Amino acid sequence: MNKEFIHAKIERLETELKPYLPIISKAADTILDQDVSSYPIFIIHQMDAVDIGIALLSHEAKDGPEWSVHASTLEELATKKVIEMNKVDNFREVYKDPRENLCLFVLSDLGANFMFISR
Repeated sequence: MNKEFIHAKIERLETELKPYLPIISKAADTILDQDVSSYPIFIIHQMDAVDIGIALLSHEAKDGPEWSVHASTLEELATKKVIEMNKVDNFREVYKDPRENLCLFVLSDLGANFMFISR
């Protein structure tokens, strides 16, 4: 896939998620403020079911969002082997400030990709 196509898909996703950023941001703050984790990660998908994290929004709800969102953490993704244990330190190095950015694990037709978007 060319870079322009991927960039267009990312921009579309950011636009589609914009109305839900307050909910996702509040969940990130809760994870941080309650010392659940210093690394909140949000799984964004359009699949029927994902067995990771806690569901925040469901695309299956009538008049619901186009995407489902699950709140998770780096620790859970490592435990479930989504992120290999030997890659956890590398992931922490690239992880952006969660008070300013949201870490998304996007499951889409492009595959599974991590991305950061500004709050």
